[in-house]
Amino acid sequence: MLALSILAALVALGAITLGNSLKIVKQYERGVVYRLGRVNAEPRPPGMTAIVPFVDKLEKVNLQIVTMPIPAQEGITRDNVTVRVDAVIYFKVVDPRKAVVDVEDYQLAVGQVAQTSLRSIIGQSELDDLLTNRERLNQGLAIMIDSPAVDWGVHIDRVEIKDVALPETMKRSMSRQAEAERERRSRVIIADGELQASNKLAKASEAMAHTPSALQLRLLQTIVEVAAERNSTLVLPFPVELLRFLENNTPTAPPTTEAGAKSTTEAGVTPTTDTPAEAADRSGSDTTSSAPADLDAIVQAMSESLKLTGLMPEQERVTSDMPEQERTTSDSAARSDSADQEEHLGHA
Repeated sequence: MLALSILAALVALGAITLGNSLKIVKQYERGVVYRLGRVNAEPRPPGMTAIVPFVDKLEKVNLQIVTMPIPAQEGITRDNVTVRVDAVIYFKVVDPRKAVVDVEDYQLAVGQVAQTSLRSIIGQSELDDLLTNRERLNQGLAIMIDSPAVDWGVHIDRVEIKDVALPETMKRSMSRQAEAERERRSRVIIADGELQASNKLAKASEAMAHTPSALQLRLLQTIVEVAAERNSTLVLPFPVELLRFLENNTPTAPPTTEAGAKSTTEAGVTPTTDTPAEAADRSGSDTTSSAPADLDAIVQAMSESLKLTGLMPEQERVTSDMPEQERTTSDSAARSDSADQEEHLGHA
């Protein structure tokens, strides 16, 4: 009976010892063995491994890539802008022995180095670099963190700046700057278009100057376009030729009294002395006699133009439609009435 109890105790002790001596290391892990507190062998590979019970201690180290967010750090850029920048870091253990021997907690150490390096990057960079040139900053930040992490058996795989938080005043200033830049571009484009259009119009005017019929065709095309939009409205431009006709046929001022007297003396006619009223009547009659033909032509042209445009009043249109003899009679009567009024005022 005593022998059976001793045998059972030995079996139980052997099972416990076997359980403590056999360890399983996963594929993504490595086992660092401490024998009496001293690392005296290479890390154990994945699978089942045996250690000496109560003498060896196995510590497993994860070799997977660790994703660690870096808390947002507030700093002042080189161009004196206060920003808050947060990032994320990816790293992994490449030397399990250094990771467990040379540093107490490699994850905490990597996190602290990442925060200080991020602050340094903020102070060395400008705001435009943080917003537009992040790839270069990410590479510089990874080099700064990887430099001390190499001694800890840790490799920095990648560092990414996630967000750059700007003050509200800076956001408004940047929006105004972007708006002003867009406005400048639009004005430059409009001015360029006006310049090109003016060059084309200048070439078109030169072509029309050499070919007058082109201007007439353009006028007819404009009338067609206006008639297509508003069928009840038709615009007829005032002809420039009529203005030139009026300018060329404007009566000149009557000759002065001295010139008339001189011409009379040279012709051998003795000048007569007239009263002011008689002189006025004579000058008015001379002017009237020299101008009727020109006035009739001007009135005729103006009446024709006003008839075309529809702007001539009904009374004037009737007068213009009168025969030439009646219109001349009415004009002479009007002139005689005005001469009588002037003579009466002169005697008064």
